[in-house]
Amino acid sequence: MTNKTPLALWPAPARARIHGVLTDIDDTLTTEGAITPDALDALHRLRAAGLPVFAITGRPAGWSEAFALAWPVDAIVAENGAVALWRGDAGELRRDYLQDAATRHANFEKLHATAQRVLAEMPQARLATDSPGRETDIAIDHSEFAHLGEADIARVVQIMKGQGLNATVSSIHINGWIGDHDKLAGARWIVRSRLGRVLDDELDRWVYVGDSTNDARMFAHFPHSVGVANIERFWRALAHHPRYVATGERGAGFTEVVDAVLDARITP
Repeated sequence: MTNKTPLALWPAPARARIHGVLTDIDDTLTTEGAITPDALDALHRLRAAGLPVFAITGRPAGWSEAFALAWPVDAIVAENGAVALWRGDAGELRRDYLQDAATRHANFEKLHATAQRVLAEMPQARLATDSPGRETDIAIDHSEFAHLGEADIARVVQIMKGQGLNATVSSIHINGWIGDHDKLAGARWIVRSRLGRVLDDELDRWVYVGDSTNDARMFAHFPHSVGVANIERFWRALAHHPRYVATGERGAGFTEVVDAVLDARITP
């Protein structure tokens, strides 16, 4: 098993070059479903320092709306890269989609047919309670309000993939969607859309923070990636591990990452 490298070993010169933060939400920014004061303060401190922050989540667009307006983030990319939401100059909610309306409409029936197949074949399975807010994917709850063991989670993934969907497992849900997008595609899209920059040209100047298996591709792609301490739960299942691991769990771990970045920027 890959050894865990403590966040404290992240070199100061590398931290000082960071000029943007990408982060998961559930169990990375939030604790028990809510953002903690320290994590919220960390977001405010990043904004004050002029560092853009994009949150990228498997949560639905409907669930993300309030946080896109309330949190000091530059945008939230929801539904694993499919929908972007941000606060406009006049304080209004703005949104954009990676897929056009015709594609989203064509996918809708197949997505929901797959969800019904999962429920029919697995009576113990439950749709995520945030399902009414989803526009481009489906989600089965495995750890938020219902519980599925590893074998059941694997079976849900198998059914989704058997129906032609992409599937990934977050700390709380199993998400399925149609299309070649994912968190990395969403990150590239939002940086290009909101900042006019090419993310892959500046990978060593961004840090990604996450906590579960649906963050594995981000961990692999970014030279500076951090898992909050509760990633321990998924460590053996991760195809790619984060470069560093914080000592704190969830929001406390995210705050550690922000402290590490900002402290390096002000150190002579």
